[in-house]
Amino acid sequence: MSFRKLSLHIALPILLFALSLTSYAQGGKNIFDFLNLPTSSHAMALGGKNISLIEDDASLIFQNPSLMSSVSDKTLGLNFLTYMQGSKAGSISYVQAHRERGTWASMVQFVGYGNIPETDSEGNILGTAGALDMNAAFGYSYLLSDRWVGGATGKFLYSNYAGYSSIGLAVDLGLNYFNEDKDFSFSVVAANLGGQVSAFGDIAESLPMDLQLGISKGIGRLPLRLHLMFYDMFHWSNDYYSASGEKTSGFKIFMNHINLGADLTLYQGRFWLGMGYNFRRGNDLKGAAGLTVGAGINIKRIKVGMAYGNYHSGAPTLSFNIAYSFEKNKEKNSKSSKTNTDNTSIQ
Repeated sequence: MSFRKLSLHIALPILLFALSLTSYAQGGKNIFDFLNLPTSSHAMALGGKNISLIEDDASLIFQNPSLMSSVSDKTLGLNFLTYMQGSKAGSISYVQAHRERGTWASMVQFVGYGNIPETDSEGNILGTAGALDMNAAFGYSYLLSDRWVGGATGKFLYSNYAGYSSIGLAVDLGLNYFNEDKDFSFSVVAANLGGQVSAFGDIAESLPMDLQLGISKGIGRLPLRLHLMFYDMFHWSNDYYSASGEKTSGFKIFMNHINLGADLTLYQGRFWLGMGYNFRRGNDLKGAAGLTVGAGINIKRIKVGMAYGNYHSGAPTLSFNIAYSFEKNKEKNSKSSKTNTDNTSIQ
């Protein structure tokens, strides 16, 4: 079967299934919005979202399950995020090769909001209450050919606010095409497909379902890659982007779906610098809030990354990543020999 026919057989069911949920995702209030927080310093540095970045980075699998095949066998990844004052956010992931063409991963993402004052209807403080969001997930990716990888992740979602809890189940579906010779990567992801098993009250809320398209392209022999991503493609109405009912231009609504990034990979991939811009955050938080920057380094089997951005008006957000590969060399199921070379540890 040709690559073109193979891509149609895989991509079309994902797109049709995701598009069938568009009407459901358009309306109502979302729950489990913490799933949109960054778990990768590299992706955050490129604007906050990236599903087509081919790197030996375990934290990227939260954004696209098909990227598991680019990660070294037996890799443990940790992420810490400074989000809001008093809160603690982070994630942990473990990736391992499975036979010749498969890769599986387990992962956990959490946001703890600390102790929040509990008040009555008159504003009297009754005490404090905790708040927690959590995502426990398991994923699998498979090399469909030399250039195509498909992947899926199942998620168990849990939120507890002051003793009131909600449980949800969701699935991410991802597909990636990578042409090493042209240094070109294309991905499509249908994220957070699912719903609540139990709600906080009588009314169920929708998950932050998302259809995403991403492209990454190296520029000739330069150590430079450019990244373009379209996301939040279920939402195009004016009401979604303007709570006050104020008219939002069609151009602004279109730009709210775009995330741009660029990164330099230096010293044979041992060091990277990244910069990006997210138009939605820039429009919502004003000024340079959409701008993100970051850097990372690979030392032997250890990889460290850090990124800076703005995800709310209170304070800047910092992301820290560290990963360790227990295997010296990548397994043969890695989808990119170029990734193997570029991520060779310092000897």
